[in-house]
Amino acid sequence: MKHITKDYPGVKALDDVSISFEKGEVHALVGENGAGKSTFIKTISGAITPTSGTITFEGKEYSSLTPHEAIELGIAVVYQELIQFEAMSVADNIFMGIDSESSMVINKAERNAKAREVLAQFDSDIDPAALVRDLSIANRQIIELAKAMVRNAKVVIMDEPTAAITVQEQKRLYEVVRNLKAKEVTVIYISHRLEELFEICDRVSVLRDGQYITTVDIHDTDRQGLIRYMVGRELTSTYPEKKPAGTEVVLEAEHLSGNGVEDISFKLHKGEILGFAGLVGAGRTELMHLLYGAAKKTSGTVKINGREVAPRNPGEGMKAGIGLIPEDRKFQGCFIDKPIFWNISISNIMELCRSGVIDRKAEMKQAQDYREKLRIKTPDLVQKASGLSGGNQQKVVIAKSLAALPDILIFDEPTRGIDIGARHEIYLLMNELAEQGKSILMVSSDMEELLGMSERLIVLHEGHKTGELERPEFSQEKVLTLASGIA
Repeated sequence: MKHITKDYPGVKALDDVSISFEKGEVHALVGENGAGKSTFIKTISGAITPTSGTITFEGKEYSSLTPHEAIELGIAVVYQELIQFEAMSVADNIFMGIDSESSMVINKAERNAKAREVLAQFDSDIDPAALVRDLSIANRQIIELAKAMVRNAKVVIMDEPTAAITVQEQKRLYEVVRNLKAKEVTVIYISHRLEELFEICDRVSVLRDGQYITTVDIHDTDRQGLIRYMVGRELTSTYPEKKPAGTEVVLEAEHLSGNGVEDISFKLHKGEILGFAGLVGAGRTELMHLLYGAAKKTSGTVKINGREVAPRNPGEGMKAGIGLIPEDRKFQGCFIDKPIFWNISISNIMELCRSGVIDRKAEMKQAQDYREKLRIKTPDLVQKASGLSGGNQQKVVIAKSLAALPDILIFDEPTRGIDIGARHEIYLLMNELAEQGKSILMVSSDMEELLGMSERLIVLHEGHKTGELERPEFSQEKVLTLASGIA
């Protein structure tokens, strides 16, 4: 990639970026949200035409590529925002666009068998006949990796491949990456989890504000060195200190069952950050949906400030004082094609009405207040949420929840796909909210995040509670033991 520049009205997304990738290397690409990583990889894959610059692949120079040309050359991309046919089967998604059938009629049994062979490389027991829409985010991520592998790509670009998978699944992914490297496939690896770069990468290139900063051998740097390159400043502590929570119980769940979880009991204290750990399928998100009213409970009780509540839908959950920042911000958190101010105000729109008419001045003032408070980076509040970086979209989702003035906030995968600088800001915000008296339930697949931010941990396994840990007891080994079903 030589002198790649991409201009948008009022924005230079890429500014004269030149990076080379060697055959058979694992080359990391890092930078904060908005650094230009997504624009850069979309230029390689043909999704974006650069304003200027050239692409040289196996000795042949191109001014730009189309998506079809990129695929024909052997370039495969596993995007952070999954691109799938949700109403079709796993096998159909994996083999979509591959003319491998020997007749005009698709042999479903043969296709499912081939898909099962590919999925076995991930130690995955996903049913090839299952519909994609019924799968978890982690399993849908595995399907994307399988799609790339069946195309025998020469270059595989992985955009945040471990953002929503567990520690065990990460290890399997690392083996897949090493196998690709052994076959002399070039892997361009994008991740905000800097620790994993030292596990599998050979070199790392850094972008900041659309500009190329440096390329270094992974063994010639460390985590703090990469952070300095990425953010242009020192972050003294990833997980900020927080005052201990009080003893006042604000939420109590007793023998709660439904939506795939059974007999769950716990207490949440005022000003506390209570973490929920578990492997994929443990029931963490399902439990949060029960509390919020997005799913129906079959038995048990939930009390808020000593009063029993039973929200039957998210609206009633919000009225009970619960806010949800969901794990999938694109499909569950943001109205992606609506303006930023609209996204922020929608949760309390009735409070902004005068005689049944929305007070636009009050609506814009509220949005501006949250923009400043959460440091949402946007040139204009009328911009669509789709135009924001992942970290800023997450801040909009948080603003939307805060606008309803909840006392209890559920953060489900709060930093998935978010850069180290934006993560630190969200951690500071969570601590600030807790110290203001808000209480937080946090679900995360990031073990380091759980151990760094939580005051207590509830561990789930296949819908059951297997343990509860106080901070002095925290260790990765204990959490994984409980998460594996050993109470």
